[in-house]
Amino acid sequence: MTISKEMFRSSMSLFPGAVTLITVGEGDERRGLTATAVCSLTDEPPSLLICVNRKVDACDVISREAKFSVQLLAESENDLAMRFAGAGGTHGAEKFDVGHWTQDALGLPVLETAVASLSCTVTSESDNGSHRVFIGRIDEARLRPEAGNALVYAKSRFHRIEEAG
Repeated sequence: MTISKEMFRSSMSLFPGAVTLITVGEGDERRGLTATAVCSLTDEPPSLLICVNRKVDACDVISREAKFSVQLLAESENDLAMRFAGAGGTHGAEKFDVGHWTQDALGLPVLETAVASLSCTVTSESDNGSHRVFIGRIDEARLRPEAGNALVYAKSRFHRIEEAG
């Protein structure tokens, strides 16, 4: 017996997640999406696990190029998160028309204002239901703690982290 899709979505909405952009490609072939399905996997070697819906064009580009970058968004970047989620009908490389983007040593798009950017080489991938799970070895990291706290998504909306106390 399994739960319904609606119950799954309701349950997962209660789990707060860091808001990230997964980016790949160069020039007009750049692709990206907003994701919370990103987590650390191992520190030996340093690795990430990401889950990407197989229907989005970034999925095929990540498989073909065998690399990706993850941008941890700052709490002020909810508009960028919505843009990369497809709000307003933005597609493909036009998502990158907003924000300060550069390229890293792997040729991946990196957001200069992100709290952290981690660029990875794919070491394995597998399909599970509607998504493809990628595991990537982290080859480059850019940390910008001065960018502020990370943007968080929970209960179907964006939140800012508040200090306890």
